[in-house]
Amino acid sequence: MKRALFGISLLSVGFATVLTSCSSNKGRGVSEKTGWNYNDSRLGGFSAAQNYKGMQTGPGLVFIEGGSFVMGQTDEDLYYTKNNTPRRVTVSSFYMDETEVANVHYREYIYWLQRAYGADYPDVVDAAKPDETVWRSSLSYNEPYVQYYFNHAAYDQYPVVGVTWDQANDYAKWRSDRVNEQILMKNGLLKKNPNQVNEDVFTSETYVNGQYLGSQGRTKQRDLDPTGSGSRPTNYADGMLLPNYRLPTEAEWEFAALGAIANNPSPRSKRSRGEEAFTDRQSNTWGDIRSVRYQEKNAQKGEMLANFKRKSGDYGGVTGGLNDNSFGPADVHKYLPNANGLYNMAGNVNEWCMDVYRATSLQDFSDYRPVVGGEKFTKRKIESDYTITEKDSLGREVRVDIDSTDLVGQYNRDYKKADNRDVLENEGQYRYDYGRQSLINNDSRVIKGGSWSDNYYWLSPGTRRFQQANQPTATTGFRCIMDRLGSTILDAPSGNSFKASKKRR
Repeated sequence: MKRALFGISLLSVGFATVLTSCSSNKGRGVSEKTGWNYNDSRLGGFSAAQNYKGMQTGPGLVFIEGGSFVMGQTDEDLYYTKNNTPRRVTVSSFYMDETEVANVHYREYIYWLQRAYGADYPDVVDAAKPDETVWRSSLSYNEPYVQYYFNHAAYDQYPVVGVTWDQANDYAKWRSDRVNEQILMKNGLLKKNPNQVNEDVFTSETYVNGQYLGSQGRTKQRDLDPTGSGSRPTNYADGMLLPNYRLPTEAEWEFAALGAIANNPSPRSKRSRGEEAFTDRQSNTWGDIRSVRYQEKNAQKGEMLANFKRKSGDYGGVTGGLNDNSFGPADVHKYLPNANGLYNMAGNVNEWCMDVYRATSLQDFSDYRPVVGGEKFTKRKIESDYTITEKDSLGREVRVDIDSTDLVGQYNRDYKKADNRDVLENEGQYRYDYGRQSLINNDSRVIKGGSWSDNYYWLSPGTRRFQQANQPTATTGFRCIMDRLGSTILDAPSGNSFKASKKRR
């Protein structure tokens, strides 16, 4: 009897131990829900990232903490467009380029394309080149810009212009692949491979799919699947690879330009807990500075804060007293950065946004991460035997638009088709008869920020204009952003944590 009781006692202790370990397994390589070990080949080899420290910051980016703000018009509607109704929205945290993409950055892209595709696909290289003739005018002598602006070292750090909306998107995707390839090389998972050509080029998607083998590095990602080959490609679940660079939505661009994190109660102090109201709406990117001239009492007092046209015929002031020290575009690192540390969110060049241009009202927008039109909804192409379609001749993953079969049983009213550029028109709120009633169509994309050739009105983050996606100009460039994955605060977990209250036994 005593032995039986002793056995029951040990069983109880063991059961209690199991329960205790299950409740404290979070982050220790053991499933909270099953009790099975992660990363254990003896238990199937399911892999989960251990000691993940949070998303790293990609090259050239600045962290922008998201939040709620009133998006839209702040100044008088001087042009009577009635297209920018103020409305409260929320954008989640993201990263944004500190500066506009410069000529030297874009030339690096063209060089890589030439090396990878120039021999067999010269049309790919040619299609990516900026249009240098955007500088030409029958009434202005701009031939030096046509010949030298994109190519000469004197303009290396000046914003690239003459780039279409599609070209900007293609650059962002190429940049994403180069950054992830560099991460894998730094971690010893790939060797440097300068001889990539045609279909044998690295892209993030084809690598994760196992379609790009490249040259394996000193270290291989260990495959713990007991039926596997012993090694595998790194995937997003490992926490190493970064998401794609992309163009910002209009809401993200405007939020970043406002630098709202330094708004009330003071740019130099943190908010009190629970204090969520802004007492004033900003009309410029410099916060509480109410002038376009620098106000601090030092040697720079009175200097222009941005590169813009002060009035007709005045692009930089008079000789011996230049006001912004630039007649055309200027170095992307010049002028006063805003509270987020972003340069030239006002002036220098307009910047492409993701959104299709439409008039906005309180009835036709999402209040969470809003975008109009955006990009098409696509999916990875799968063969009839459920394998991933082989990559294309340029080494890219093959993607296709979603179709009616993807929408069977789909009850999401906001997910009806692949191409949503005309979604507001389909809802019956707007009609744009391009070429007769307006110059707006499904290829009209939002540009923001104002340029070296614009007056001060267009420098306000709340103003908006459009440009055809295939229309490059000498006054429009771009910068990229990257989504922040996971926690919304840098170097901190998501959500509010509370200590459990002590209970009496």
